[in-house]
Amino acid sequence: MTTLGIIVGNRGFFPAHLCDSGRKEILKTLEKLGIGVVILPVDATKFGAVESLDDALKCAELFKQNADKVDGILVTLPNFGDERGVANAIRWSGLKVPVLVHAFNDSPKIMTIRDRRDSFCGKMSVCNNLRQYGIPFTLTRLHTSTPDDPSLLQDLQDFVVTCRVVKGLKNLRIGALGARPTAFNTVRYSEKLLEQSGISIETLDLYELFGWVNKMKDDDAAVQAKLAEIKAYVAAKAVPAPALIKMAKFGVAVDNWMKQTRLQATAIQCWTAMEEFFGVVPCTLMSMLSNMGLSSACEVDIMGTVAMYAMVQGSGGKPSALVDWNNNYGQDPDKGVIFHCSNLPKDIFESAPVMDYQAIIAGTVGKDNTYGTVVGRVKASPFTYLRVSTDDASGKIRAYVGEGQLTKDPLKTFGGYGVVEIKNFQKLLRYICENGFEHHVAVNATRISAGVQEALSKYLGWQVYAHE
Repeated sequence: MTTLGIIVGNRGFFPAHLCDSGRKEILKTLEKLGIGVVILPVDATKFGAVESLDDALKCAELFKQNADKVDGILVTLPNFGDERGVANAIRWSGLKVPVLVHAFNDSPKIMTIRDRRDSFCGKMSVCNNLRQYGIPFTLTRLHTSTPDDPSLLQDLQDFVVTCRVVKGLKNLRIGALGARPTAFNTVRYSEKLLEQSGISIETLDLYELFGWVNKMKDDDAAVQAKLAEIKAYVAAKAVPAPALIKMAKFGVAVDNWMKQTRLQATAIQCWTAMEEFFGVVPCTLMSMLSNMGLSSACEVDIMGTVAMYAMVQGSGGKPSALVDWNNNYGQDPDKGVIFHCSNLPKDIFESAPVMDYQAIIAGTVGKDNTYGTVVGRVKASPFTYLRVSTDDASGKIRAYVGEGQLTKDPLKTFGGYGVVEIKNFQKLLRYICENGFEHHVAVNATRISAGVQEALSKYLGWQVYAHE
């Protein structure tokens, strides 16, 4: 559950009774959406609202005491509100979380001195002070809205996504297993730029991991447990037993490494040393990790992992996949084919996937050395796509994000695949090429682009293009 710290703004010479009714209304809406709250008790200040410096201090102390719970702050203004009280409460709390500013509607039929809110005006003053204080904040779609307005419900849902992404990327640790494939200059990235955003990379040489694997015995309890886990995860009847044992050992080694170094996600060198000198592809193990929300990107695409993991957090735990923008789909300019070999998470497929061999690499290293892919078609659904990239020349992290539809259009091919439909797709493809983005993109079967964009741009300071 996402929990918000709530600041109900008040200014004494405006109708204070509106803070009482407004508080009840906004809390009812938050409860309906399943959002937890940390809020001053009604008897802590006048109606539990924040106006004076003393009120702000009480609110700040409450937020401090619940710092491990508060994922974001909602400022709600039933009347004009005191801008200093709001800004000071946030500053003194010490919290570095997203802030959403909401103001109530006035009714033209009730504009008497007793009932006029002036929240329309007060919101500007609050935002002015937050900007002076250097506190980033998010705005609602409409300048003012009632707590039960559909637009505010969507604003709150988007804000929850933003809070989840910001929290999830804070102190994120990603494991880079092996060097990037030589042919893939596209997956170059800057560890230092990521570190500035609080994302750390832990590297490991494949040689070291294979050393751990070689010390394992086929009948080791951990190996047999992982083997059972693999067989329960995906149909593998056509896969030779020796290949499955190799996968199990590889999986145990990766699990131990992630646990010992406190990793939440990985990017792995999946070809061609793995196949030539070990004899399997790691796709199934990576699929299993991604399906648990521990995103794992192929070809040591660390930035692909960042995008995958960000959307896992934003979606509330639904798995992300890393795919190629791979083919046109006939003559339709708004459709295309997404594909990978694949290591796509199980839950994204339309039916139970099957383990098979990697058809592309098999031509080079032999079929028997390439078992372990997870093959099938992704299910039709709305989806969000995201790509993140470090731009070393400008010293910035850049991204693009948008939404589309995974369709049921006919397609028969190999690997993990699907057909996408995106409005103005050609404009997006031109943007990708002109700005030097990679051909990999992360996808998640949810609609969360607005919240993701706000998290990455407003609160992490990345340059984000939102495709419309």
